[in-house]
Amino acid sequence: MRYSSKTATNEYFASILVETEHHKLPKTGKSVGIDLGIKDFVITSEGYKYKNNRYTKTYQTLLKRHQQHLSRKNKNSNRYEKQRIKVANIYKKITNSRLDNLHKVSTELIKKYDLIFLEDLNIKGMIKNHKLSKHISDASWSKFIELLTYKAEWNNKEIVKIGRFFPSSKTCNSCGYINQNLNLNIREWT
Repeated sequence: MRYSSKTATNEYFASILVETEHHKLPKTGKSVGIDLGIKDFVITSEGYKYKNNRYTKTYQTLLKRHQQHLSRKNKNSNRYEKQRIKVANIYKKITNSRLDNLHKVSTELIKKYDLIFLEDLNIKGMIKNHKLSKHISDASWSKFIELLTYKAEWNNKEIVKIGRFFPSSKTCNSCGYINQNLNLNIREWT
């Protein structure tokens, strides 16, 4: 089966379906809980943090300048088309950088752990908050969970989603006590 497509940057991609043999990763016997965030992209229960690179913010000034140039051009001119491709290339750079980071983090977690616990987030609902939507979209949590899930299935590892209303931050990991008086500004408690 062959399929080709043209991107916004006037590049053509051809997809060819082939069968390959996948070698499963060895079992490690380890489990981990992960928390997705905006400040740090992923925080593991072992305390390891993966940086949120904020690709949209990184390229924001460059993108703004090129979009301003694009808005000044006449729609059907050759210069408009050249500038449109420059803007599309910046968007492509952002997308490819983000996807590369997501693949690296998800692969590293799948290689290290057999059982990964993560919170079942209402990402669509969170994006409706106009103060956080840009940052949540830039972090691309949905794509990360999708990558983590299919890589776990390929390697006989397991992803367990914890209910979104389970008080995991309020529950003590030693005795199970639930602290009801916990505010958002409190990061650690005993």
